[in-house]
Amino acid sequence: MPKILIVGGGYAGFYTAFKLQKHLRRGEATVTVVDPLPYMTYQPFLPEVAAGSVEPRHAIVPLRKHLKNTRVITAKVTGIDHANRTATITPAEGEPWQEEYDEIVVTAGAVSRTFPIPGVADEAIGLKTIEEATSIRDRIIANVDKASNLPAGPERDRLLTVVVVGGGFAGIEVFAELRSFVSALVGQYSTLSFEDTKFHLIEAMGRIMPEVSLETSKWVIKNITERGGQIHLDTQLQSAVDGKIQLSTGEEFESELIIWTAGVMASPSLKGTDLPLEPRGRVTVRADLRGVDAEGEIVPGLWGAGDAAAVPDISGFSPLPDKSCVPNAQHAVRQGKRMAKNIVAVLRGEATKDYFHKPAGAVAGLGLGVGAFQKGKLGITGFPAWIMHRGYHGLAMPMWERKFRVFGNWFAQFIYGRDLSAIPARDVPREAFETFASRPKA
Repeated sequence: MPKILIVGGGYAGFYTAFKLQKHLRRGEATVTVVDPLPYMTYQPFLPEVAAGSVEPRHAIVPLRKHLKNTRVITAKVTGIDHANRTATITPAEGEPWQEEYDEIVVTAGAVSRTFPIPGVADEAIGLKTIEEATSIRDRIIANVDKASNLPAGPERDRLLTVVVVGGGFAGIEVFAELRSFVSALVGQYSTLSFEDTKFHLIEAMGRIMPEVSLETSKWVIKNITERGGQIHLDTQLQSAVDGKIQLSTGEEFESELIIWTAGVMASPSLKGTDLPLEPRGRVTVRADLRGVDAEGEIVPGLWGAGDAAAVPDISGFSPLPDKSCVPNAQHAVRQGKRMAKNIVAVLRGEATKDYFHKPAGAVAGLGLGVGAFQKGKLGITGFPAWIMHRGYHGLAMPMWERKFRVFGNWFAQFIYGRDLSAIPARDVPREAFETFASRPKA
Protein backbone atom coordinates (compact mmCIF):
# COMPACT_ATOMS: atom_id res chain seq x y z
CA MET A 1 0.00 0.00 0.00
CA PRO A 2 1.50 3.39 -0.96
CA LYS A 3 2.63 5.54 1.97
CA ILE A 4 1.94 9.28 1.79
CA LEU A 5 3.97 11.44 4.21
CA ILE A 6 2.85 15.04 4.80
CA VAL A 7 5.50 17.30 6.33
CA GLY A 8 3.67 20.06 8.20
CA GLY A 9 0.14 20.34 9.53
CA GLY A 10 -0.63 23.96 8.62
CA TYR A 11 -3.23 25.13 6.09
CA ALA A 12 -1.90 23.21 3.11
CA GLY A 13 -0.92 20.11 5.05
CA PHE A 14 -4.18 19.90 6.98
CA TYR A 15 -6.37 20.32 3.90
CA THR A 16 -4.29 17.85 1.90
CA ALA A 17 -4.76 15.20 4.59
CA PHE A 18 -8.42 16.09 5.13
CA LYS A 19 -9.26 15.79 1.43
CA LEU A 20 -7.17 12.63 0.99
CA GLN A 21 -9.37 11.03 3.66
CA LYS A 22 -12.34 11.87 1.48
CA HIS A 23 -10.97 10.89 -1.94
CA LEU A 24 -8.92 7.76 -1.18
CA ARG A 25 -10.65 4.41 -1.29
CA ARG A 26 -10.29 2.08 1.67
CA GLY A 27 -6.88 0.41 1.51
CA GLU A 28 -5.70 2.57 -1.38
CA ALA A 29 -2.97 4.38 0.59
CA THR A 30 -1.91 5.35 4.11
CA VAL A 31 -1.53 9.00 5.12
CA THR A 32 0.79 10.32 7.83
CA VAL A 33 1.05 13.93 8.98
CA VAL A 34 4.12 15.06 10.95
CA ASP A 35 4.11 18.39 12.77
CA PRO A 36 5.69 19.58 16.05
CA LEU A 37 2.27 20.86 17.12
CA PRO A 38 -0.92 18.75 17.38
CA TYR A 39 -3.03 21.50 15.84
CA MET A 40 -3.36 23.83 12.85
CA THR A 41 -3.46 27.56 13.60
CA TYR A 42 -5.79 29.82 11.64
CA GLN A 43 -3.31 32.70 11.44
CA PRO A 44 -5.68 35.43 10.16
CA PHE A 45 -7.25 35.35 13.64
CA LEU A 46 -3.99 36.00 15.51
CA PRO A 47 -4.54 39.80 15.68
CA GLU A 48 -8.03 39.19 17.13
CA VAL A 49 -6.64 36.63 19.57
CA ALA A 50 -4.09 39.22 20.73
CA ALA A 51 -6.90 41.77 21.15
CA GLY A 52 -9.24 39.39 22.96
CA SER A 53 -11.93 39.08 20.27
CA VAL A 54 -11.31 35.37 19.67
CA GLU A 55 -10.56 32.74 22.31
CA PRO A 56 -7.09 31.23 21.56
CA ARG A 57 -8.30 27.62 21.54
CA HIS A 58 -11.00 28.50 19.03
CA ALA A 59 -8.43 29.77 16.50
CA ILE A 60 -6.79 26.35 16.23
CA VAL A 61 -7.95 23.05 14.72
CA PRO A 62 -6.89 19.86 16.58
CA LEU A 63 -5.38 17.51 13.99
CA ARG A 64 -6.36 14.21 15.59
CA LYS A 65 -9.95 15.30 16.12
CA HIS A 66 -10.53 16.01 12.44
CA LEU A 67 -8.03 13.67 10.75
CA LYS A 68 -9.46 10.47 12.18
CA ASN A 69 -8.24 8.26 9.32
CA THR A 70 -4.78 9.81 9.27
CA ARG A 71 -1.78 8.89 11.38
CA VAL A 72 -0.70 12.07 13.18
CA ILE A 73 2.83 12.25 14.60
CA THR A 74 3.69 15.13 16.93
CA ALA A 75 7.38 15.53 16.11
CA LYS A 76 9.80 17.31 13.79
CA VAL A 77 11.06 16.16 10.41
CA THR A 78 14.79 16.78 10.82
CA GLY A 79 15.97 15.15 7.62
CA ILE A 80 14.70 14.07 4.20
CA ASP A 81 16.53 11.64 1.91
CA HIS A 82 14.24 11.63 -1.08
CA ALA A 83 16.59 9.49 -3.14
CA ASN A 84 15.89 6.64 -0.71
CA ARG A 85 12.35 7.81 0.18
CA THR A 86 13.04 8.15 3.92
CA ALA A 87 12.53 10.98 6.41
CA THR A 88 14.08 11.38 9.85
CA ILE A 89 11.42 11.90 12.53
CA THR A 90 12.61 13.46 15.79
CA PRO A 91 10.10 13.52 18.68
CA ALA A 92 10.38 15.76 21.74
CA GLU A 93 10.98 12.63 23.84
CA GLY A 94 12.62 9.44 22.64
CA GLU A 95 14.98 8.53 19.84
CA PRO A 96 14.67 9.68 16.20
CA TRP A 97 13.62 7.11 13.63
CA GLN A 98 13.52 6.69 9.86
CA GLU A 99 10.08 6.87 8.26
CA GLU A 100 9.72 5.34 4.81
CA TYR A 101 7.36 6.82 2.25
CA ASP A 102 6.34 6.60 -1.39
CA GLU A 103 4.94 10.12 -1.80
CA ILE A 104 6.12 13.09 0.26
CA VAL A 105 4.07 16.29 0.58
CA VAL A 106 6.13 19.30 1.66
CA THR A 107 3.87 21.79 3.46
CA ALA A 108 6.31 22.86 6.16
CA GLY A 109 5.06 26.46 6.12
CA ALA A 110 7.03 29.57 7.01
CA VAL A 111 8.66 31.26 9.99
CA SER A 112 9.25 34.91 10.84
CA ARG A 113 12.02 36.46 8.74
CA THR A 114 14.23 38.79 10.74
CA PHE A 115 17.33 40.85 10.05
CA PRO A 116 20.45 41.19 12.22
CA ILE A 117 19.24 44.32 13.97
CA PRO A 118 20.73 44.70 17.46
CA GLY A 119 18.24 43.75 20.16
CA VAL A 120 15.51 42.27 17.95
CA ALA A 121 16.32 38.63 18.70
CA ASP A 122 16.38 39.36 22.45
CA GLU A 123 13.51 41.80 22.83
CA ALA A 124 10.94 41.31 20.06
CA ILE A 125 8.13 38.79 19.67
CA GLY A 126 6.64 37.52 16.41
CA LEU A 127 3.04 36.93 15.36
CA LYS A 128 3.14 33.52 13.66
CA THR A 129 1.85 31.29 16.45
CA ILE A 130 -1.10 31.15 18.82
CA GLU A 131 1.34 31.20 21.73
CA GLU A 132 2.80 34.51 20.55
CA ALA A 133 -0.65 36.07 20.18
CA THR A 134 -1.73 35.04 23.70
CA SER A 135 1.57 36.23 25.16
CA ILE A 136 1.16 39.64 23.49
CA ARG A 137 -2.30 39.98 25.03
CA ASP A 138 -1.13 38.99 28.50
CA ARG A 139 1.92 41.24 28.36
CA ILE A 140 -0.11 44.28 27.32
CA ILE A 141 -2.57 43.84 30.18
CA ALA A 142 0.25 43.18 32.65
CA ASN A 143 2.12 46.28 31.43
CA VAL A 144 -0.95 48.49 31.78
CA ASP A 145 -1.52 47.05 35.26
CA LYS A 146 2.03 47.92 36.30
CA ALA A 147 1.87 51.37 34.73
CA SER A 148 -1.32 52.22 36.63
CA ASN A 149 0.65 52.17 39.89
CA LEU A 150 3.48 54.40 38.66
CA PRO A 151 3.73 58.20 38.48
CA ALA A 152 4.09 59.87 35.11
CA GLY A 153 7.62 59.44 33.80
CA PRO A 154 9.95 57.38 31.58
CA GLU A 155 9.24 54.06 33.32
CA ARG A 156 5.48 54.38 32.87
CA ASP A 157 5.88 55.61 29.27
CA ARG A 158 7.97 52.53 28.44
CA LEU A 159 5.26 50.21 29.76
CA LEU A 160 2.55 52.02 27.81
CA THR A 161 4.42 52.11 24.47
CA VAL A 162 3.80 49.43 21.85
CA VAL A 163 5.96 49.07 18.74
CA VAL A 164 5.04 47.04 15.64
CA VAL A 165 7.66 46.50 12.93
CA GLY A 166 6.23 45.82 9.47
CA GLY A 167 3.37 47.48 7.60
CA GLY A 168 1.96 44.49 5.76
CA PHE A 169 -1.47 43.01 6.52
CA ALA A 170 -0.34 41.22 9.68
CA GLY A 171 1.40 44.30 11.08
CA ILE A 172 -1.42 46.73 10.32
CA GLU A 173 -4.10 44.38 11.65
CA VAL A 174 -2.39 43.67 14.96
CA PHE A 175 -1.44 47.36 15.31
CA ALA A 176 -5.01 48.55 14.77
CA GLU A 177 -6.59 45.77 16.85
CA LEU A 178 -4.27 46.44 19.80
CA ARG A 179 -4.82 50.18 19.53
CA SER A 180 -8.55 49.56 19.84
CA PHE A 181 -8.01 47.02 22.63
CA VAL A 182 -5.77 49.28 24.75
CA SER A 183 -8.14 52.22 24.31
CA ALA A 184 -10.85 50.13 25.98
CA LEU A 185 -8.43 48.72 28.56
CA VAL A 186 -7.17 52.02 29.98
CA GLY A 187 -10.75 53.08 30.59
CA GLN A 188 -10.76 50.69 33.56
CA TYR A 189 -7.99 52.63 35.33
CA SER A 190 -8.61 55.97 37.03
CA THR A 191 -4.87 56.72 37.00
CA LEU A 192 -4.44 56.31 33.24
CA SER A 193 -5.83 58.05 30.16
CA PHE A 194 -5.91 57.39 26.43
CA GLU A 195 -3.19 60.02 25.90
CA ASP A 196 -0.77 58.08 28.11
CA THR A 197 -0.57 55.19 25.62
CA LYS A 198 1.74 55.36 22.60
CA PHE A 199 1.60 53.17 19.48
CA HIS A 200 4.32 53.21 16.82
CA LEU A 201 4.36 51.26 13.55
CA ILE A 202 7.66 51.18 11.65
CA GLU A 203 7.64 50.50 7.90
CA ALA A 204 10.73 50.65 5.68
CA MET A 205 8.72 51.29 2.51
CA GLY A 206 6.89 54.46 1.58
CA ARG A 207 3.45 52.87 1.99
CA ILE A 208 1.61 50.19 3.96
CA MET A 209 -0.44 47.18 2.86
CA PRO A 210 0.84 46.70 -0.72
CA GLU A 211 -2.06 44.28 -1.34
CA VAL A 212 -4.54 47.20 -1.44
CA SER A 213 -4.66 50.36 -3.55
CA LEU A 214 -2.72 53.44 -2.53
CA GLU A 215 -5.98 55.27 -1.88
CA THR A 216 -7.21 52.55 0.50
CA SER A 217 -3.85 52.43 2.30
CA LYS A 218 -3.96 56.19 2.82
CA TRP A 219 -7.45 55.85 4.32
CA VAL A 220 -6.13 53.24 6.73
CA ILE A 221 -3.25 55.51 7.78
CA LYS A 222 -5.65 58.42 8.33
CA ASN A 223 -8.03 56.24 10.37
CA ILE A 224 -5.30 54.80 12.58
CA THR A 225 -3.70 58.22 13.09
CA GLU A 226 -7.03 59.66 14.23
CA ARG A 227 -7.22 56.83 16.78
CA GLY A 228 -3.83 57.68 18.30
CA GLY A 229 -1.48 55.47 16.30
CA GLN A 230 1.72 56.83 14.77
CA ILE A 231 2.96 55.29 11.50
CA HIS A 232 6.59 55.85 10.48
CA LEU A 233 6.98 55.37 6.71
CA ASP A 234 10.36 55.20 4.91
CA THR A 235 11.80 54.36 8.31
CA GLN A 236 14.00 51.50 9.46
CA LEU A 237 14.53 50.08 12.92
CA GLN A 238 18.24 50.40 13.67
CA SER A 239 18.38 49.10 17.24
CA ALA A 240 16.13 47.69 19.93
CA VAL A 241 18.74 46.82 22.57
CA ASP A 242 17.12 46.62 26.02
CA GLY A 243 13.90 47.98 24.55
CA LYS A 244 15.50 51.27 23.50
CA ILE A 245 14.17 51.98 20.01
CA GLN A 246 16.43 53.81 17.56
CA LEU A 247 14.99 54.71 14.17
CA SER A 248 16.77 55.69 10.96
CA THR A 249 15.09 59.11 11.24
CA GLY A 250 17.01 59.76 14.47
CA GLU A 251 13.94 59.39 16.69
CA GLU A 252 14.42 57.43 19.93
CA PHE A 253 12.04 56.10 22.59
CA GLU A 254 11.63 53.04 24.79
CA SER A 255 9.11 50.21 24.64
CA GLU A 256 8.33 47.16 26.73
CA LEU A 257 6.63 45.39 23.80
CA ILE A 258 8.10 45.09 20.28
CA ILE A 259 6.10 43.00 17.79
CA TRP A 260 7.90 41.83 14.63
CA THR A 261 5.77 41.26 11.51
CA ALA A 262 8.26 42.28 8.81
CA GLY A 263 8.05 39.28 6.52
CA VAL A 264 8.30 35.50 6.51
CA MET A 265 10.57 32.88 4.98
CA ALA A 266 10.19 29.20 4.12
CA SER A 267 10.85 26.81 6.99
CA PRO A 268 14.63 26.32 7.41
CA SER A 269 13.98 22.60 8.00
CA LEU A 270 14.17 22.06 4.23
CA LYS A 271 17.81 23.12 4.06
CA GLY A 272 20.26 20.23 4.02
CA THR A 273 17.81 17.90 2.29
CA ASP A 274 18.16 16.58 -1.26
CA LEU A 275 14.92 18.29 -2.32
CA PRO A 276 15.09 20.78 -5.21
CA LEU A 277 14.96 24.28 -3.70
CA GLU A 278 14.92 27.73 -5.28
CA PRO A 279 17.03 30.64 -3.92
CA ARG A 280 14.46 31.54 -1.24
CA GLY A 281 14.55 28.01 0.17
CA ARG A 282 11.19 26.84 -1.21
CA VAL A 283 10.58 23.53 -2.97
CA THR A 284 10.30 23.98 -6.74
CA VAL A 285 7.03 22.62 -8.13
CA ARG A 286 4.95 22.74 -11.30
CA ALA A 287 1.51 24.30 -11.51
CA ASP A 288 0.02 20.87 -10.68
CA LEU A 289 2.07 20.96 -7.43
CA ARG A 290 4.41 18.10 -8.42
CA GLY A 291 8.07 18.68 -7.54
CA VAL A 292 10.48 19.49 -10.35
CA ASP A 293 14.28 19.72 -10.56
CA ALA A 294 16.40 22.56 -11.96
CA GLU A 295 15.72 21.38 -15.52
CA GLY A 296 11.97 21.34 -14.95
CA GLU A 297 11.77 17.55 -14.93
CA ILE A 298 9.28 15.91 -12.57
CA VAL A 299 10.80 14.51 -9.36
CA PRO A 300 8.74 11.34 -8.76
CA GLY A 301 7.06 11.16 -5.38
CA LEU A 302 7.55 14.84 -4.48
CA TRP A 303 4.75 17.36 -3.94
CA GLY A 304 4.72 20.85 -2.45
CA ALA A 305 2.27 23.60 -1.51
CA GLY A 306 1.80 26.57 0.78
CA ASP A 307 4.51 28.93 2.01
CA ALA A 308 7.26 26.30 1.65
CA ALA A 309 6.70 25.79 -2.09
CA ALA A 310 7.31 28.04 -5.10
CA VAL A 311 3.98 27.43 -6.82
CA PRO A 312 3.64 29.16 -10.22
CA ASP A 313 0.71 31.58 -10.28
CA ILE A 314 -0.74 30.89 -13.71
CA SER A 315 -3.63 33.28 -13.05
CA GLY A 316 -1.30 36.18 -13.85
CA PHE A 317 -2.19 38.09 -10.66
CA SER A 318 1.04 37.50 -8.74
CA PRO A 319 2.86 40.72 -7.73
CA LEU A 320 6.07 38.77 -6.95
CA PRO A 321 9.10 39.03 -9.27
CA ASP A 322 9.20 35.25 -9.89
CA LYS A 323 5.41 35.16 -10.51
CA SER A 324 4.86 32.55 -7.82
CA CYS A 325 1.78 32.46 -5.59
CA VAL A 326 1.75 34.92 -2.71
CA PRO A 327 2.27 33.13 0.64
CA ASN A 328 -1.18 33.50 2.18
CA ALA A 329 -4.06 31.41 3.47
CA GLN A 330 -6.16 31.85 0.31
CA HIS A 331 -3.61 29.97 -1.76
CA ALA A 332 -2.50 27.43 0.86
CA VAL A 333 -6.02 26.12 1.52
CA ARG A 334 -6.88 25.79 -2.16
CA GLN A 335 -3.51 24.30 -3.04
CA GLY A 336 -4.00 21.64 -0.37
CA LYS A 337 -7.37 20.68 -1.82
CA ARG A 338 -6.05 20.54 -5.39
CA MET A 339 -2.96 18.60 -4.35
CA ALA A 340 -5.04 15.91 -2.64
CA LYS A 341 -6.98 15.36 -5.88
CA ASN A 342 -3.79 15.29 -7.94
CA ILE A 343 -2.09 12.78 -5.63
CA VAL A 344 -5.08 10.46 -5.94
CA ALA A 345 -5.02 10.94 -9.71
CA VAL A 346 -1.36 9.92 -9.93
CA LEU A 347 -1.96 6.86 -7.73
CA ARG A 348 -4.72 5.80 -10.14
CA GLY A 349 -2.76 6.57 -13.28
CA GLU A 350 -4.94 9.53 -14.20
CA ALA A 351 -4.03 13.04 -15.36
CA THR A 352 -3.41 15.88 -12.91
CA LYS A 353 -4.85 19.40 -13.11
CA ASP A 354 -2.99 22.67 -12.62
CA TYR A 355 -3.66 24.85 -9.60
CA PHE A 356 -5.44 28.02 -10.71
CA HIS A 357 -6.95 30.66 -8.47
CA LYS A 358 -7.83 34.29 -9.01
CA PRO A 359 -7.52 36.35 -5.80
CA ALA A 360 -10.82 36.78 -4.00
CA GLY A 361 -9.65 40.15 -2.72
CA ALA A 362 -7.87 41.32 0.40
CA VAL A 363 -9.73 42.15 3.60
CA ALA A 364 -8.40 43.39 6.93
CA GLY A 365 -9.90 43.96 10.37
CA LEU A 366 -8.71 47.19 12.00
CA GLY A 367 -10.40 47.01 15.39
CA LEU A 368 -14.05 46.78 16.35
CA GLY A 369 -16.25 48.21 13.61
CA VAL A 370 -13.40 49.18 11.26
CA GLY A 371 -12.03 47.31 8.25
CA ALA A 372 -10.62 47.62 4.75
CA PHE A 373 -11.36 45.56 1.62
CA GLN A 374 -9.78 45.61 -1.83
CA LYS A 375 -10.50 43.68 -5.00
CA GLY A 376 -9.12 45.11 -8.19
CA LYS A 377 -10.05 48.76 -8.28
CA LEU A 378 -12.88 48.31 -5.78
CA GLY A 379 -11.98 49.52 -2.30
CA ILE A 380 -14.37 49.44 0.67
CA THR A 381 -13.50 50.85 4.09
CA GLY A 382 -15.07 51.30 7.50
CA PHE A 383 -17.92 49.30 9.00
CA PRO A 384 -19.02 47.47 5.79
CA ALA A 385 -15.48 46.18 5.27
CA TRP A 386 -15.33 45.05 8.90
CA ILE A 387 -18.52 43.01 8.41
CA MET A 388 -16.99 41.52 5.27
CA HIS A 389 -13.81 40.67 7.20
CA ARG A 390 -15.67 38.82 9.92
CA GLY A 391 -18.00 37.10 7.50
CA TYR A 392 -15.19 35.90 5.24
CA HIS A 393 -12.83 34.67 7.95
CA GLY A 394 -15.58 33.26 10.12
CA LEU A 395 -16.69 31.05 7.23
CA ALA A 396 -13.11 30.35 6.08
CA MET A 397 -12.20 28.93 9.49
CA PRO A 398 -11.87 25.15 8.94
CA MET A 399 -14.54 22.80 10.34
CA TRP A 400 -18.06 23.77 11.36
CA GLU A 401 -17.54 23.19 15.06
CA ARG A 402 -14.69 25.73 14.95
CA LYS A 403 -16.79 28.22 12.98
CA PHE A 404 -19.55 28.04 15.59
CA ARG A 405 -17.05 28.63 18.39
CA VAL A 406 -15.63 31.72 16.66
CA PHE A 407 -19.04 33.19 15.87
CA GLY A 408 -19.96 32.48 19.49
CA ASN A 409 -16.98 34.58 20.61
CA TRP A 410 -18.13 37.47 18.47
CA PHE A 411 -21.74 37.19 19.64
CA ALA A 412 -20.65 37.24 23.29
CA GLN A 413 -18.47 40.27 22.57
CA PHE A 414 -21.42 42.04 20.95
CA ILE A 415 -23.53 41.42 24.08
CA TYR A 416 -20.95 41.90 26.83
CA GLY A 417 -18.18 43.94 25.19
CA ARG A 418 -14.49 43.12 25.01
CA ASP A 419 -13.04 40.50 27.33
CA LEU A 420 -10.28 42.48 29.04
CA SER A 421 -9.07 39.69 31.31
CA ALA A 422 -5.66 38.04 31.10
CA ILE A 423 -3.67 35.29 32.79
CA PRO A 424 -0.09 36.60 32.68
CA ALA A 425 1.08 34.08 35.28
CA ARG A 426 0.58 31.20 32.81
CA ASP A 427 4.09 31.91 31.51
CA VAL A 428 5.35 30.81 34.95
CA PRO A 429 2.62 28.40 36.11
CA ARG A 430 4.66 26.79 38.91
CA GLU A 431 5.68 30.06 40.55
CA ALA A 432 2.84 30.10 43.11
CA PHE A 433 3.39 26.45 44.02
CA GLU A 434 7.19 26.79 44.29
CA THR A 435 6.91 29.90 46.48
CA PHE A 436 5.09 28.06 49.27
CA ALA A 437 6.22 24.47 48.72
CA SER A 438 7.91 22.81 51.71
CA ARG A 439 11.43 21.57 51.12
CA PRO A 440 13.61 19.14 53.10
CA LYS A 441 15.69 20.84 55.77
CA ALA A 442 19.42 20.97 55.18
